[in-house]
Amino acid sequence: MKYKDYYDTLGIERDATLDDIKKAYRKLAHQYHPDVSKDPKGEEKFKAVAEAYATLKNPEKRAEYDQLGKRSAGDNFAPPPQWQQRYGSGAEAFDDVDLSDLMGAFRSGGAGRRTRANLPEEGTDYSVSVEVTLEQIYSGAETDVAVELPEMDSHGLPHRVARTFRITVPKGATDGQRLRLAGKGGPGRHGGKAGNLYVVLAILPHPLYRVTGRDLVLDLALAPWEAVLGTAVEIPTLGGKVELNIKPGTSSGQRLRLGGRGLPAATGAAGDLFALVRIVAPKTLSPTERTLYEQLATLSDFKPRSAGYTET
Repeated sequence: MKYKDYYDTLGIERDATLDDIKKAYRKLAHQYHPDVSKDPKGEEKFKAVAEAYATLKNPEKRAEYDQLGKRSAGDNFAPPPQWQQRYGSGAEAFDDVDLSDLMGAFRSGGAGRRTRANLPEEGTDYSVSVEVTLEQIYSGAETDVAVELPEMDSHGLPHRVARTFRITVPKGATDGQRLRLAGKGGPGRHGGKAGNLYVVLAILPHPLYRVTGRDLVLDLALAPWEAVLGTAVEIPTLGGKVELNIKPGTSSGQRLRLGGRGLPAATGAAGDLFALVRIVAPKTLSPTERTLYEQLATLSDFKPRSAGYTET
C-alpha cells in the first residue's frame, strides 16, 4: 500500500504541537477550500489536508500513525505486524486499501471497545446571509433559503450538500438580524445532536427609499410652481399611496414628515417616512413658457441670494 506523509501534507515537523497542527490546517484549509481556491487540484488538496488533520489532531490516531515510522510519501510499505495479524497474513492483502481507511478499521476493531472516536459529537453551526426586501420586512413574509452546507462523509472528509429551507421573515426585522434554525446545521456524529443554521438577514437597496434605522427617506421632485404655489401630491409608501399637502413657498431640501409610515418594530411601533424636497427645473421651455419666466424675472423682487452674499 502507499504511504501518506500527513506531516508533509500540513507542512509541519513530526514534533509539532497540537497548536502548530491547528494553525497549519486552518491556513491550508482556507487556501484550498473549493469556494476560494482557483487551483484545479484545490479540492483534492483540501481533502488531503482534512484527512491529515483528522489523524494528527487526535492523540490516539496520531500515535497509531507514528507507529508506521517515517517514510517518503508514495512509498510502498507493509502495515505493522499487529495490523496484518488482525486483517490479513500478507502485505498483498492491503494493496487496494487506503491508508486512512485501514487506520479507521484498526481503531474500531476492538471487540466491543468504546473509544473516544465513537463518543457523541455535536454537529457544526453554520451561518448564511439571505437578502430580503423592505416590503418583506414591512409586512412579514416567507421565503426559501438555498444553501450548500459542508458535511463529513463516512471517512471524515468534507463534501457539500445542497439544502433548501423555508423561513419566515419576521415583521419589523432589522438588517443583520439572525434567525436560528435549530438542528439544521451540520449533522452530529455517533448520536450527537445536529448543529444549528443561522440565517443573517441583509436588506436589499430599494429603488425609492433610503433606510435610517426605522425611518425611510424618499426624494420628492417638485416643479418650481408647485413649490411656490403649493399643491397636493401622491406619495408612495410601503403601505400604499397617501396624499401629501405641499405648502406654498416650500424650499428644496425641506424634509416633510409622514408619521408612522416607516418600518415597523417588533414592539408594534413604527418609524417615519420623510419626503425630501427636490425642486426640479424644466430643461426645455416652449416659447410661451420662456416669455412667462422672463416676465416673472422682470417683475419679481425676490432675491434668493440676499443672505450671505455681498452685491458689488
